[in-house]
Amino acid sequence: MKQERLFAGIPPQYADRATSNIYLQSIPYDGTSTWGKGADMGFDAFMEAAENMELYDIETGIEVYREGIHILEEVPEFDSPEQMFDFTYQNTKSLLQEGRFLTFLGGEHSISIGLIKAHYEHFENLTVLQLDAHADLRKEYNGTPYNHACAVYDASKNANLVQVGIRSMDVSEKEEMNYDKVFFADEIKYNNYWQDQAMDQMTDNVYITLDLDVFDPSIMPATGTPEPGGLHWYLVTNFLRRVFEERNVVGFDLVELAPIEALNAPQYLAAKLYYKMLSYKFC
Repeated sequence: MKQERLFAGIPPQYADRATSNIYLQSIPYDGTSTWGKGADMGFDAFMEAAENMELYDIETGIEVYREGIHILEEVPEFDSPEQMFDFTYQNTKSLLQEGRFLTFLGGEHSISIGLIKAHYEHFENLTVLQLDAHADLRKEYNGTPYNHACAVYDASKNANLVQVGIRSMDVSEKEEMNYDKVFFADEIKYNNYWQDQAMDQMTDNVYITLDLDVFDPSIMPATGTPEPGGLHWYLVTNFLRRVFEERNVVGFDLVELAPIEALNAPQYLAAKLYYKMLSYKFC
């Protein structure tokens, strides 16, 4: 029998599926990335980093693992982006019936398309909050609508999409973008009121999809396309805490961690961010 994995080495009693309030699923798909590869290796690096992380969060004053964090079974390998989408969509629909707080770790950003669709069908009037360097609003790319460059196109048509940290896009995406709900990285630097404006655009229920390339590559170089001019740790976490405090965050995914050999800081950032987001949810 395969030994059950434990997030951050927590005591096994806090990882039981029947009693855990939090589910974590790895979706190590890297089939549509177009430059830097390796996002399919992100979960193992993330898990190793988490084992070296303190479980007490100073900011919130809690040990959120006591809510229970259960790691779900591994997903199958996928032969196509269409197969990946079908599985993640149907699997997430099923998981939502269990009433747990669902979290996912990629894999590249195409994994989020099915996750988001399942969530906006389940939760009324859902906001999808995207933190990302890239707009990801192409209708299709390289022959499929389930490409990482299309990660939030469907969300833009079927949910309330709010985008934060954007600093790279194709000219074709301008037609799909709602500029009232886009907070470009360069504008954030000079706008003291951007958080208020972003919050005003959100409905009560929020799903967060966070591409780690939203961070500046000086602190997060381990992504498929590290874009200069990104956001930094406290700016992102301060904003996320406000979102969790003022809205009902119903789930989230973190994507695009592509580990770099002998460089541990990026996966540690990802693990710390994951745990920090849980702490904000349950504090």
